[in-house]
Amino acid sequence: MARKANTDGADSAENAGRLKQIALTYKMTRRTDSKIGLVVAGVGIVTFGVLLAVGFVINHPVYLGILGFVLALLAMAIVFGRRAERAAFGQMEGQPGAAAAVLDRVGRGWTTTPAVAMNRSQDVIHRAVGKAGIVLVGEGNPNRVKVLLAAEKKKMARIVVDVPVHDIIVGNGEGQVPLKKVRTKMLKLPRVLTGPQVTAANDRLRAMGDLMSNMPLPKGPMPKGMRMPRGGKMR
Repeated sequence: MARKANTDGADSAENAGRLKQIALTYKMTRRTDSKIGLVVAGVGIVTFGVLLAVGFVINHPVYLGILGFVLALLAMAIVFGRRAERAAFGQMEGQPGAAAAVLDRVGRGWTTTPAVAMNRSQDVIHRAVGKAGIVLVGEGNPNRVKVLLAAEKKKMARIVVDVPVHDIIVGNGEGQVPLKKVRTKMLKLPRVLTGPQVTAANDRLRAMGDLMSNMPLPKGPMPKGMRMPRGGKMR
């Protein structure tokens, strides 16, 4: 009995936490998408109404009504999720480290390392490793990012010669990939490596080190007056 009560309590806490998260997501989304409530409600009402009407036509209003209610909830969840994701990308776009946040959401099978290279202007390169190979994602001034990408590729060429390297520059200009399409771009890359090969590539890259592990950065905000080392790259 005690175990069952503990389980019920845990489930209730989990459900409450999920509802709280949904409410928080709605509030954040509504800041940039004021019509989200009307759109989601409209999708639910239309979906339920159409199926209920079909139910009356075929003399099965109860069955189609239940089905319509379930499908309405599903449609509302899908629309809400897409609009919330679009709003989140809109809020992140142009913010430092936005690409790193996107890489964290790519999905299973990818190992991401933020800020493997950076210059004094705070242009930054992030790295992701998966079955498609190595993906370097740069954000900042396109011309300076290209220099950073070239330097990072040259350095990795000595370590992972048998692994394909792709590069993405985040932005809305020619030859760039918008922030909201970075994940889609990565998932469309052909998978050419096996699991053991991905593990081996990660091990070699970790042995090479990266910006965050090589620099003795203090925790918390960067202290005032701290300067970037000369030479462009923080290495």
